[in-house]
Amino acid sequence: MKIFIGVTDNKWFKYLKSIKPDEVNFWQPNSGRNFKAIKQGELFLFKLHSPNNFIVGGGIFVRQAFLPVSLTWDAFGIKNGTFDKDDFVNAIYKYRRTDRRLEPDPSIGSLILATPFFFEEPHWIPVPQSWSPNIVQGKTYDTDTTEGRQLFDVVQNRLSLSLSSFEECKRYGEPQIITPRLGQGGFRVIVTEAYNRRCAMTGEKTLPVLDASHIKPYSKDGPNTASNGILLRQDIHTLFDRGYITINEDNIIEVSRRIKEDYGNGKEYYAFHGKPLTVMPDRVEERPSREFLLWHNKNVFAG
Repeated sequence: MKIFIGVTDNKWFKYLKSIKPDEVNFWQPNSGRNFKAIKQGELFLFKLHSPNNFIVGGGIFVRQAFLPVSLTWDAFGIKNGTFDKDDFVNAIYKYRRTDRRLEPDPSIGSLILATPFFFEEPHWIPVPQSWSPNIVQGKTYDTDTTEGRQLFDVVQNRLSLSLSSFEECKRYGEPQIITPRLGQGGFRVIVTEAYNRRCAMTGEKTLPVLDASHIKPYSKDGPNTASNGILLRQDIHTLFDRGYITINEDNIIEVSRRIKEDYGNGKEYYAFHGKPLTVMPDRVEERPSREFLLWHNKNVFAG
């Protein structure tokens, strides 16, 4: 298993440590570099800028995404490491050396991390001996090497010293890839990317009006997984959630007669009735689950 140590600033770390979120966005002000250092489910650690040469926390890597600033804030909010949107946007413009006039909604990189943990200062870990002061972005270590295994073991030890991180410690065990538990922001990004940023029903590509919709609601124990999600235009998302539209187990759209009965219209929506979804994820495991579709048909759809 590989471990990546990423460099971040003290302000970002302190704020996230204070709110203890279920996921974080390790954002990058520019969007031109693909992150291939580790795979989904491997360990991503936080190191503060010099002279604080310590590892202070980490999380489980989910994926990288390149998204407009507006959507990044909508998806993660304060889990971006700032207390409000203005603070977040201003920080990005500062790093990019630009402003709103030149870039109204720039695209930035996001490294999405699940199950983050934050060490108390007495438990901070000195960087490995091979760490160079010239490193700006970060460095990868492999647990098949002595240094990488020692790093993993020290992280395990620090987690065991923190009662709040006890569950994380138990789950890590031997070095292995872990299935990350997505939060709401991670869910939104995973679903948006799975559908190639297009509405599953209409093919609409205007990102600000697209929603990552749960098939079985999170409030009803629906998981934050791609197979329990579908990307829909906002008006269709509303109708889907209220039971006026559903998708059957064969991925065929069904539109309820109740739209006309309740609102005296619905011509645009009835045009979709009986048609297959326009857009489906390329990966089979990210396509709508038959189980969740049947649940929606039975428990939500008005018929």
